Amino acid sequence: MHSSNLVGGNEEIKTLLIAIAYNNDQSAYRTLFIQLHGKLKQFSFSIVRSEEEAEDIVSELFVLIIQRKEQLCQLESPLYYFYTTVRNMSLNLLKKQKRRAGLSMDEWQIQLNSIYFRPDLLMITEEMVSKIKMAINSLPNRCRLIFKLIKEDGLKYKEVAELLNISIKTVEAQMAIAMRRMAQSMQVDLEVKPMLEKKIKK
Repeated sequence: MHSSNLVGGNEEIKTLLIAIAYNNDQSAYRTLFIQLHGKLKQFSFSIVRSEEEAEDIVSELFVLIIQRKEQLCQLESPLYYFYTTVRNMSLNLLKKQKRRAGLSMDEWQIQLNSIYFRPDLLMITEEMVSKIKMAINSLPNRCRLIFKLIKEDGLKYKEVAELLNISIKTVEAQMAIAMRRMAQSMQVDLEVKPMLEKKIKK
């Protein structure tokens, strides 16, 4: 379900946090920032719908990381902690501003940035990668969000269920829909190519 070798995964994050906490390693802090800032900002933006407010929320989180660095080293899943904190900050901001839009998970808007697998290893074209992205980004908001959190951001099924306050079965069902849509987009591409090749040969 989840690869511990994922860039920005929990083991790597814990190593960076230890370096920050006990060696005051600025390079480790920069690496952590680069790996997480964009993902967390996009997650916050999907809720608050404001680039500036999402930036402020994630900046506040990184201040907390410095303040609580020793405690964070002890967490089994710092990645889940960061996402939960950003979610709570984002929802609290909406409540404080008495804004209802975005409070429902089905209204959270998020786009897939990258393909979680390596196209070169699967021998697929950039065109096919583009079609897969389009297929995933055309999914309903909830399904797309779940897919992104697991495949792009590296959270586990159980963590996504807790983060979004839904059951693991719902997460599994939504992932199955996303994977099926992705497979269909690849199949269409594979079916069209031989037809085009035949026409060219004629």
